[in-house]
Amino acid sequence: MFETRDLTISVDGRYLIKKLTFTLNKGDKLAIIGEEGNGKSTLLKSILGICKYAKVEGTIDSKRNRIGYLEQSMDEDIQDKKVYDFLFEDDCGYYNKINHLYKCLTLISLDDSILERIIHTLSGGEKVKIGILKLLLDEYDILFLDEPTNDLDIDTLNWLETFINTSDKPILYVSHDETLLSNTANMILHLEQIKNKTECRHTLLRVDYDTYVEQRLCFIEKQTRIAKSEKREFKKSQEKLQQVMQKVEYQQNTISRSDPHGARMLKKKMHSLKSQEKKLDCADLTQMPDIEERIHFFFEDVEIPKNKSILKLDFPELKVQNKVLAKNIKLDIIGNVHLCIIGRNGVGKSTLIKRIYQELSTRDDIHVGYMPQNYDDILNQYENVLDFMVPGKDKEDITKTRMYLGNMNFTKEEMIGKIKNLSNGTKAKLFLMKLVIDQCNVLVLDEPTRNVSPLSNPVIRRVLKEFNGTIISVSHDRKYIEEVIDYLYVLTENGLTRKF
Repeated sequence: MFETRDLTISVDGRYLIKKLTFTLNKGDKLAIIGEEGNGKSTLLKSILGICKYAKVEGTIDSKRNRIGYLEQSMDEDIQDKKVYDFLFEDDCGYYNKINHLYKCLTLISLDDSILERIIHTLSGGEKVKIGILKLLLDEYDILFLDEPTNDLDIDTLNWLETFINTSDKPILYVSHDETLLSNTANMILHLEQIKNKTECRHTLLRVDYDTYVEQRLCFIEKQTRIAKSEKREFKKSQEKLQQVMQKVEYQQNTISRSDPHGARMLKKKMHSLKSQEKKLDCADLTQMPDIEERIHFFFEDVEIPKNKSILKLDFPELKVQNKVLAKNIKLDIIGNVHLCIIGRNGVGKSTLIKRIYQELSTRDDIHVGYMPQNYDDILNQYENVLDFMVPGKDKEDITKTRMYLGNMNFTKEEMIGKIKNLSNGTKAKLFLMKLVIDQCNVLVLDEPTRNVSPLSNPVIRRVLKEFNGTIISVSHDRKYIEEVIDYLYVLTENGLTRKF
């Protein structure tokens, strides 16, 4: 139903993909994974012919199938439109689709009142939902989904998994949600940048996600073990040969001139040893696996007393402008607990987490760090990466910051470059490192794992789990909730309720 042959994509002379060939057939669910900035979104846009910044070569054959595309984020030029106008801008057939529309609204837990709302007033999850709704209404043959799980509530995540699994349409999607990947993918395309991000590599396998991760780890462990073993044996052989050569060389230097036969024998032996040395130098040893380095970070000397009062919330209404989102908000947090708030899209989770940050940021007895849902809310105030990370421009702090960013696999160009050129995943890592560098002991996090690679997310979850300070977060990442969180609260119109 869809095919690419020898697809090659480059940006400013840097190759993201070389000679990628694949076919999508009925029922195929191809998940694209890889670290931030490796070209996942660029691949989707290039196939669709809407990527303005990449050079694309090769053959793309959609076989006249209509492709529906869910972008990672909505264009600014539609933010002032009504939802209704967005859904039917290219189609006057509202009345022909009205039954289908209301069925789809029910499927993804939306009320029909959303049709009259302006897009920029919607929550992040609601925007994703209307993007999915548009795809459902237009009944495309193939679906391309770029981060479809972003900001979705857990009920909708479960619906999305069922939809992907039961659809017979080919679906090509980018996702960082490990649970979704485990439950839906039957093909994996892994995009990598190796050799310090100077070369690209892709791996395409028709397997499920968990099998791919297991096979990859087994391969890395096996090749690492063999490479280390061969290197040890090679070093032993080298040392033994050098000892023999030194002994023969000594004998050559001390042999009597009256023993020409002995001298000839030693010369012959040295010639044989040098031949062995040459063969040894040409030995084809198993190399260490060439993979992207794992991210590495940790919080230093962060601690908060277990009985310390961190937050006491008690206010009658949670509002956005004049709209009441929830009532009777009460929350009491003591010590180094890890807390998460969930709830349906649009109920006010991000509004609440912002209010919590505003209240905590005035305190002198704690050091609060904040990671917003929309990174640009903060990053738009800065032009370059180091402007955000090291506002004071202290030389020692800049050196330390570069070391930390290197641990998160930032290239030198990214470290000194403009923030606007970073992918969302790289911006997420920027915020995580800011929390570390600023030595924050209270973290207020809105979807902290949302845009980070599924191969890096286990590291982030482990570091946050071991964090000795307080975490107050909003997340729908099921693995994050399972592995990091002590207390889970549900936000509804009636307030906060503790689930566990």
